[in-house]
Amino acid sequence: MKTRISFARSVVILLCLCVASPLETLAAVLIFEPVESAPTTTTVQRRKKATPKKRTTRRRTTRRARSRAATPPKTSFDKVMAANSAVLTEATDAEQAGQKIEEGALRAHVKFLADDLLEGRGPGARGGLLAAKYIAAQFEALGLEPAADHSYFQLVQMIGSRPDSMNKLTIKTGANSMDFKSGDEFVAGSDVEQTEVAVSGDIVFVGYGVHAPEANWDDYKGVDVRGKVLLMMVNDPPATATEPNLFGGKALTYYGRWTYKYEEAARRGAAGAILIHTNESAGYGWNVIRNSWGAERFGLLPDANTPALKMKAWVTDEVAKKITQSGGLNLDQLRQQAASRSFKPVTLNAKVDTMLRMQVQRLTSPNVVGIFRGNDPTLKNEFVVYSAHWDHLGIRPDQPGDNIYNGAVDNATGIAGILAIAKACAALTIKPKRSILFIATTAEEQGLLGAEFYSRNPLVPLKDTVANINIDSMNVLGQTTDITPLGADRSTLGKFIEEVAKENNVTVSPDARPEQGSFYRSDHFPFAKAGVPAVSFNSGSKFVGHSESWAAEQFADYNQHRYHQPADEYSANWDFTGKVQQTKLAFLIGLRVANATETPQWNKGDEFERARLKSLGKLQ
Repeated sequence: MKTRISFARSVVILLCLCVASPLETLAAVLIFEPVESAPTTTTVQRRKKATPKKRTTRRRTTRRARSRAATPPKTSFDKVMAANSAVLTEATDAEQAGQKIEEGALRAHVKFLADDLLEGRGPGARGGLLAAKYIAAQFEALGLEPAADHSYFQLVQMIGSRPDSMNKLTIKTGANSMDFKSGDEFVAGSDVEQTEVAVSGDIVFVGYGVHAPEANWDDYKGVDVRGKVLLMMVNDPPATATEPNLFGGKALTYYGRWTYKYEEAARRGAAGAILIHTNESAGYGWNVIRNSWGAERFGLLPDANTPALKMKAWVTDEVAKKITQSGGLNLDQLRQQAASRSFKPVTLNAKVDTMLRMQVQRLTSPNVVGIFRGNDPTLKNEFVVYSAHWDHLGIRPDQPGDNIYNGAVDNATGIAGILAIAKACAALTIKPKRSILFIATTAEEQGLLGAEFYSRNPLVPLKDTVANINIDSMNVLGQTTDITPLGADRSTLGKFIEEVAKENNVTVSPDARPEQGSFYRSDHFPFAKAGVPAVSFNSGSKFVGHSESWAAEQFADYNQHRYHQPADEYSANWDFTGKVQQTKLAFLIGLRVANATETPQWNKGDEFERARLKSLGKLQ
């Protein structure tokens, strides 16, 4: 009877495993021997009658010895079932964990982070600290390890300066002078930690202010601009019919970004730099400049190796024309000259002579950092990074009407996204091989300061940071049949994205607005500069049930009426199906990289390849 029960149990186990087990598991089962039971009395009696005692003993002994020699080591029942369970879970674990990315939780995070209570999440302000503490609490609740010396906070030291609304930009030409009004006609900040900053210097028009040896382009031509105030255009020098791919063709390169213009001017010892704004060149209206620069601005604490500008300013196109005209020149003609490699800096018969008054303070604002630890003994010391910025533009007490810049899309949605991804990671039965670092950055709106600080002061070695997936301003308009991961074409990280996209029936589309230079405008960029293969994981433009022109109209409407304005508020009418889709894809891509045999690498010749090779010790 016992033999029958043991045999029946083995059959049941085998049938169960046949349904779900791979062949190798079945093979393990086939060598799993049933428990031996004592023979019955009848069987013994029959054997005794049929064979002499001594001969039977020899044969049994010989057979048992042969059996022991031929039979491989037995696999325990518990081990077989554990192995089978792992195989069963591995195929569906990521998909099941992805189901934890739910609309209700995403909405709840966005609603709270974009609430008036948080006062626009300004760095160093009460609302900003509330946001950071909320994110840290979520990290802790999900079981993430603190990444910053037993803390979830990496403190970023900054200087905050608030320009006096009565500041004027004074331009002198001989005995004459002109004053321009702060906010309406110009905005200005300073890298100098002073309450009064005197700026005086001749104005030099330097075209696009670009020095790019690899493109054989130099707007400075060796002219000494130390102590001067440089007037320049934003964007790249234009491509031509003979050089259609000059500076990326239609796409904006880093040379076209306003951050580069200031950096290059500072490296050359200029006293100040004035950028000329147009809607076309900047990609947004003057209202965005005014709102971004009219309140407190922040910068990282300067060090002896970092050059600084006394004045960093923007002027409207109309003001720029008045300045050049007062100096005896025509701005349109200067623009035409600047479109050529032969352009040389032009000194105007005019100078800046002004005093910038500031309220200045030192402050700290945290990057919020947590680690989901991998399980491979070696690879757990390598990291995939998810990033999103928690800050926005804060509150403007002196502004009439609605003066809270809630930043619901930009970027409460991104923070909700990485919190949902962290929740999905916590739901995994099988941990990834590599670890995953989550970083909610501060002061992105001030020039990517939190991410820049992290790249200079990494909490895990940059050489062991295999990829960065950045999330900024997520999709709240519905599902798409495509995604647009900015920078995917620059590295083999794009291959991982293509694989996951195909498996989930979506396509990968290029940047629909390359002229805006979005790759250089969010927190993945400091990671890229430091050599880490990085993408900014944007939604696509092919919305289910809508035309692509509808998508373009929605973008234009947001850019004109809500981007960096108090109107960027949460709406109960938003369609979060696209946000759920986008978040799940980002989760699956990061998980794929975390488990991959090979790590992403920059394409050969890419502008960031050298930094990666240097971090890996392959270049001096």
